[in-house]
Amino acid sequence: MSLVVTDTLEGERVEFTADGDVTLYVCGLTVSDDPHLGHARLWFHADVLHRWLEHEGYDVRHVENVTDVNEKITARVGERDEWAAERDVAETFTASVFDAMRGLNLLRAEVYPRVTEHVPEIIDLVETLIQKGYAYESNGSVYFDVTRFDGYGKLSNQDLDALEAQGEPDERSEKRNPADFALWKADGVSETAAREHAKHDHGAETPDGETWDSPWGEGRPGWHVECSAMSTTHLGDTLDVHMGGRDLVFPHHENEIAQSEAATGEAFARHWLHVGLLEMDGEKMSSSIGNFWTVPDALEELGVNVVRTFYAGAAYRSEQALTEETIAEAEERWERLSRTYDRAVEALDSTDSRAKAADDDLREAVATAREGFAAAMNDDLNLREATAALLDLTDAVNRHVDGVDEAEDAYDYRGLREAVAAFEDLGGDVLGLQFETESGGDVELAGELVELVLDVREAEREAGNYERADELRDALREVGVEIEDGPDGATYRFE
Repeated sequence: MSLVVTDTLEGERVEFTADGDVTLYVCGLTVSDDPHLGHARLWFHADVLHRWLEHEGYDVRHVENVTDVNEKITARVGERDEWAAERDVAETFTASVFDAMRGLNLLRAEVYPRVTEHVPEIIDLVETLIQKGYAYESNGSVYFDVTRFDGYGKLSNQDLDALEAQGEPDERSEKRNPADFALWKADGVSETAAREHAKHDHGAETPDGETWDSPWGEGRPGWHVECSAMSTTHLGDTLDVHMGGRDLVFPHHENEIAQSEAATGEAFARHWLHVGLLEMDGEKMSSSIGNFWTVPDALEELGVNVVRTFYAGAAYRSEQALTEETIAEAEERWERLSRTYDRAVEALDSTDSRAKAADDDLREAVATAREGFAAAMNDDLNLREATAALLDLTDAVNRHVDGVDEAEDAYDYRGLREAVAAFEDLGGDVLGLQFETESGGDVELAGELVELVLDVREAEREAGNYERADELRDALREVGVEIEDGPDGATYRFE
């Protein structure tokens, strides 16, 4: 079965096509604040697409930009002593983005191009559009004439005559048409824009951001042209996949298509995939609204595996709600996967696993899980069903281990080996989950220390000091050790 995706431009599900290597461009962040889980939802789904394509034999050239020139960044100049210029603010939050990406176990992109690195390419693109008659200069700024591009509005399914004005109010007197958009903006950030986005009092001097020389005078790139210049510089004129948040369909991605195709004469992207928004308290998660959970805080509280399992609970193209219930479901699903993986590895590596032992039901369950996982992934990246295929495998593994334990029989080495490989291949390599087993010197020493604490805890319980015993259990949980009391005593596992 071939991969099918929901293509925004086509307005329907289409079969994925690519010539040779897959070029994947992801619209990255404007680095004006710490990244939150709403931003990371796009990262996760782009990461899983990248992983699945590689799993299916494609070489993936993945590029994700960093927008380090923006009025929201400029507005924060002076908020801290070390933020003396726009670049200082951008450097702080670019580092924050990269830290969050590593914490989420994302595959690295081929490059993360920044706007400040690509101003010459941006100027070249703007000059090309002027030469071809698609753009015009006005008072030191340059605008794209949307009436000159046939098909403007095709991505967002809008009629040109019905479009509202784009850009800031002070631009409108310079434009031929209200819907024209800025490719190059004269001078720096306006005082109005800087104050609108400021989180502190600038005082008498409002920062105006960095500017560059150009054929039209000193100025700054427009937002939309930046992605066109960076994507074509690193991936060529036609992308296989352009991916971004649904809120960027118009005007950002619509304008990218217009300026890119006008400049090159080629289709800008074969497939447009848009990720739905993450909602919290019934609204889009947003730094400006204040209803957000930063990636570092979420990772510290939940761990990377629960966060990734949460994202896998909804289709990329739909909205997703962050609630106590959806988090609890993700925690339960990851717990099932992790605990079963640990049991499978423990049984596989024990002396009770034998070459001639065979459980046909277990081996068939592994094959069924792989088939179900692949079918779900190729069905528009249906991660919820793909995860369900692995959860079904956990049931088969636990039945096998429980059955052998009760009968004091031998484990099916081959069957367990295939099950462990399926968890690592599909859950690890594709879904990006991090399965860890209790092996190695450091973990072995940690296990011995946990055993000592459990001995002390049991002694406290026998002495009737239940409050102290609970404190020891809670202390272990805080450092990532989960305790489970049973009829045969306490057992533990590393989270």
